[in-house]
Amino acid sequence: MRSKLVGKIFASTSDKTAQKSHTITQHDSHKKSHLRRLVVGSLLSIGFSLAAPSLVSAADAPARILLKVADQKGGIRAQLESAGELKNLPYDIKWSEFPAAAPLLEALNAGAVDIGFAGDAPLIFALAAGAPLKAIGVNKTDPYGTAIIANADSPLSGAASLKGKRIATGRGSIGHYLVLASLASVGLKTSDVSFKFLSPVDAKAALSGNSVDAWATWEPYTALAEKTEHAKIVVNGRGLSAGLSYLIAHESAIKDKRAALQDFLQRLARAQRWSNEHVDAFAATLSELIGVPKEVAKLSWERRQGKWVPIDDIVIKTQQHTADVYTEAGIIPRKIDVSVSFDRSFPLQK
Repeated sequence: MRSKLVGKIFASTSDKTAQKSHTITQHDSHKKSHLRRLVVGSLLSIGFSLAAPSLVSAADAPARILLKVADQKGGIRAQLESAGELKNLPYDIKWSEFPAAAPLLEALNAGAVDIGFAGDAPLIFALAAGAPLKAIGVNKTDPYGTAIIANADSPLSGAASLKGKRIATGRGSIGHYLVLASLASVGLKTSDVSFKFLSPVDAKAALSGNSVDAWATWEPYTALAEKTEHAKIVVNGRGLSAGLSYLIAHESAIKDKRAALQDFLQRLARAQRWSNEHVDAFAATLSELIGVPKEVAKLSWERRQGKWVPIDDIVIKTQQHTADVYTEAGIIPRKIDVSVSFDRSFPLQK
């Protein structure tokens, strides 16, 4: 840039004096040569002074923040994309997709991602394991789709019918919690059933192959099983599950990327409101993103009726109850204080 600038300026300063008819003396020639050297030296100085600010500015420009986001079955990404909330971001996003909360929280604990979305029960297990994670946002939904399902021809009906049965679910998942709460609601113990801790893909295959009697799962897997496998709901989450999920961040991201996290939370809250009002558009985006039929995406979303709520004492009290259920069942060895897993410094904007 500097050389071009100097060349341009220098070209415009060529000697415009027409050669006169008389002969120029040696002395006059030396004077002009000296003058030209002075002009070139001055222009070089100007060139450096003009170029230097741009070089310093480029070096001092702050690096664009990269927010590493973990998603489950495209749930939050589909909301943001369909609502147009991924436009004009003041930071970049790198998406990572997970089939369930357990591997998502493992990645979050390891610092491989900055933030992710998971249910209430998995956060409790992460807390019990000492993971440096905090919930910065709370999403409340109708928990109907968190359910214990069985094949259409199964005789199972209601929580009491689960006694002696083989139930597939993810260890520490919201499905796992639902089984514990269901058993307790009818006076049964954990030992009254046989757990098979499997990933959603393996649990689905196990149920289809009759190697388990039931599968405790969540959306969109519940809707997918209903629509494509004709599965039936044995127990739904209403009255048993709080229907809480969290936007969870690694403590290092809270420290280093606070503004990006705050902006992401606000965008997600706006996107969910938009998606609730434009279910068909959202369902089309989710269907394309994760490869499920649109009717599955629509059903799973319509019955959730999710909304973002503030982190308040009621939320923390509800989360403490969920943790205590795991402790009483002997799955978590000691009572834990869940309040330390929340960060209230990320307010929701209206």
